[in-house]
Amino acid sequence: MKNIFQLTDDILVRLYEEGNNEAFEVLLMRYKSKVYTYIYLIVRNKELTEDIFQETFIKAISTIQQGRYAETGRFLGWINRIAHNLIIDHFRREKNENTFSADGIEYDIINNTRLSEKSVEDTINNDQVLTDVVNLINYLPQTQQEVIRMRFFEDLSFKEIAERTEVSINTALGRMRYALLNMRRIAAENDIQLELK
Repeated sequence: MKNIFQLTDDILVRLYEEGNNEAFEVLLMRYKSKVYTYIYLIVRNKELTEDIFQETFIKAISTIQQGRYAETGRFLGWINRIAHNLIIDHFRREKNENTFSADGIEYDIINNTRLSEKSVEDTINNDQVLTDVVNLINYLPQTQQEVIRMRFFEDLSFKEIAERTEVSINTALGRMRYALLNMRRIAAENDIQLELK
């Protein structure tokens, strides 16, 4: 039997369905930073990110326990879709809560820059753009994926990326340039809009 940390996502899900709690802990350890970062990039609020992050994994556990996880070989994409839907639900709820009468206003809707700058539609659009960007990364060559993730998800400098990947800074910069060009090309070929509002 392989070490549990070397098993594929789908096998870990199956083991968890069969009652092996350690299997889910391995999945959590494997993807928690990526899911957390994905949520934070959209909501830009630490407390809200933590709430949605916890809700995402609770929903994932519930779905798996009900036998409703469809094996796709893409657990990260599946769990990010759950997070994505929870984020949209949050913004919809927020929109409904902020529909108000002028009686007894405790919430300063007039001076709330978050509401005045972007409509809920814009927020959902931006959310979709970020989802598309995260998904596009998976289509890049491994070396380019690495640079994008280190730069944008781990916030490393090109010097740090170069050191970690054992290449020159120019090579790291070149990989980033090609990664961005490839992402634009893939987006154009698949008619994916990457414009934030």
